[in-house]
Amino acid sequence: MNEPTVFRYLLSGISVPISESADEICNEAKIRMKRKGLNSRSLHFRLYKRSVDARRRNDIRFVCTVLVESETAISRETAMRVGLRELVAAEPGKEHGSEPMGAPPLVVGMGPAGLFAALLLAENGYRPILIDRGDAVADRVRAVERFRKDGFLDTESNIQFGAGGAGTFSDGKLVTRIHDSYCGYVLRQLHRFGAPEEILTLAKPHIGTDVLRNVVAAVLSEIERLGGKVVYRCRMDDFCEFPDGTIAVSTNRGEIRCGALLMALGHSARDTYRMLLGKQFAIEPKPMSVGVRAEHLQSDIDRALYGSFAGHPALGHAEYALSDTKGARGVYTFCMCPGGEVVAAASEEGGLVVNGMSDHARDGKNANAAVAVSLSCADYETVDGSRVLGAIALQRKIEEAAFRIGGSDYSAPVMTLGDFMNGTHGTEPSRVKPTYRGGKVRLADLSSVFSEEITASLRYAFTSFGKQIEGYDAPDAVLTAAETRTSAPLRILRKPDTMTALGHDRVYPCGEGAGYAGGITSAAVDGLRAAEALMIRFGGLS
Repeated sequence: MNEPTVFRYLLSGISVPISESADEICNEAKIRMKRKGLNSRSLHFRLYKRSVDARRRNDIRFVCTVLVESETAISRETAMRVGLRELVAAEPGKEHGSEPMGAPPLVVGMGPAGLFAALLLAENGYRPILIDRGDAVADRVRAVERFRKDGFLDTESNIQFGAGGAGTFSDGKLVTRIHDSYCGYVLRQLHRFGAPEEILTLAKPHIGTDVLRNVVAAVLSEIERLGGKVVYRCRMDDFCEFPDGTIAVSTNRGEIRCGALLMALGHSARDTYRMLLGKQFAIEPKPMSVGVRAEHLQSDIDRALYGSFAGHPALGHAEYALSDTKGARGVYTFCMCPGGEVVAAASEEGGLVVNGMSDHARDGKNANAAVAVSLSCADYETVDGSRVLGAIALQRKIEEAAFRIGGSDYSAPVMTLGDFMNGTHGTEPSRVKPTYRGGKVRLADLSSVFSEEITASLRYAFTSFGKQIEGYDAPDAVLTAAETRTSAPLRILRKPDTMTALGHDRVYPCGEGAGYAGGITSAAVDGLRAAEALMIRFGGLS
């Protein structure tokens, strides 16, 4: 028996006090529609999205969108009069091509792009092989914790590499600037595999690293249940494309034959990038950003943004996203982690990299965010004739400088903001305590890590941001270096229609590491698009 047709519409811009419940918000939607002449008796309502409007600290409100469901279509004229817009829940297509594959597709990388690509392929009977140079979730957690406690870096399994990719050890933020119709599908899939239901309604959804680990493990288990194969500690070192369409991939665990190669490499696979350049892949440099992690007391950020509403249980902790493009270079905050910690994100020996992380509860004492300075391709010198390698070399130069002034033992160099702004150093952190590796830090002059221009831009940023958030430029804020992995500094060029790499007919570069995404959701969407393009062409295994 067929399911009854349901027509779905969205009603946006419903502003209510933060004390209002979901039922009260839906009732407000009914009242609004009735005022516009639409009887809501036969309609069904539920909260669809909710965001915080904190522009007036004495009157903080929720701005909501309500989902309206009807068993009969609402005319276009009525919908326009009431303010409804139709909602179409897009999902990846199930179209299969006719070209046979001589071997299963191979997906390289278990970050969001690789996970979602492999899941879609597995759901459609393609039995993908999914590999990553790092560990399964549980083993990866142990490797990261060992690095945190003892300073022992596993260059194959760390915060950058392993099941779930770099996003597994982050805030699990799902906010994205892209407007792809598959974004909602990604959220629904994450919820299906264990993410909290609130990610479906919050305007700034997050999962938290503690919950995201379980979600990743559940997705991988489903891929295996559907006939896919998951292989850990398996690093792609090279590959060879044959005239019959198959590809032989050389790994540290032996050769894998595949019918198509989907590369979801992640933004830190520097050795793989060099290998691809050696194979004459078309790769271009792209802008990136570098900077520091700034830590403030979360209670200070809450008061600055929420005023007397700070601490209200309906609000949670305050978040921010700041930018300024008026200076010599653009500066902005990135990956803000309420109630989080600064984490050790190195993946190469002799380099110091930091990132931010928080659990779902966001119950840490500090807030942290990257404060990053935008660099252009003109800032990269050429290395072996390549500006792409020059971009990586610039990242490495900053990371190695941070490692040295931190004591060359993966202790992080830190500095109070007051010292950084005044050109002094040596002031011990007081109210705000560094969270990196539980306090394994060393006082240092962070201006020695960066060029004079980047240092000047960071100082300008804190002055600017202090005008946007009261106290953001407080002298007792703590800075930790170096934040260098905000995105891949390159793009692997591909054909827009087939999503295959230029000159490589069965190779599909995708995700953040290929230069086509900037976070968990956008990377997952790009992985889905790549897998969909593969499915449209190939009919399955021959």
